[in-house]
Amino acid sequence: MKTFVMTITTSSLIVLLFALYTTQSRASPANNAIEQTCKRTPNYNLCVSSLRSDPRSSDADVRGLALIMVGVIEAKAKETLSHIKDLIKASPKRDEKQPLSSCADYYNAIITADVPQATQALKTGNYKFAEQGTDDTENEADFCEKSFSGRSPLTEMNKLVHDVAAIAAAMTRILLSS
Repeated sequence: MKTFVMTITTSSLIVLLFALYTTQSRASPANNAIEQTCKRTPNYNLCVSSLRSDPRSSDADVRGLALIMVGVIEAKAKETLSHIKDLIKASPKRDEKQPLSSCADYYNAIITADVPQATQALKTGNYKFAEQGTDDTENEADFCEKSFSGRSPLTEMNKLVHDVAAIAAAMTRILLSS
């Protein structure tokens, strides 16, 4: 009886290990491309989590990963702009509205100019212009943050947009160097 139970347990363990091995070997190329690319960016964890949350990353090359990150920039910028508009509506004081209005302008520029420039440049292989668009996004998030004298209600959102843009910019530099 002990031999039978041990055989079943050993067989089950072998099947489980084989299943884990085949799952890992199938996922490995995509994960490896993501990990190798993200290691060359300024925020590895944010890079990996952003890319793994998008199913298109599973078979993307560096250019495809960069396009996905530009899409993340766009989504985060739209979310931030929506929040800015809500704050403007809720703010009764003129001195609070001015920096928010400036931020709305910066985020409109990200959405209408920088993201389309980076996307088009990545699609056509003009990586220098893609880098410029992502660098501009970083700067505009920083300008928004600095437009407040004192505490900004957008610090976390500005940092996230800046960091995602820095990752995309690093990816464009990888493409430029290859």
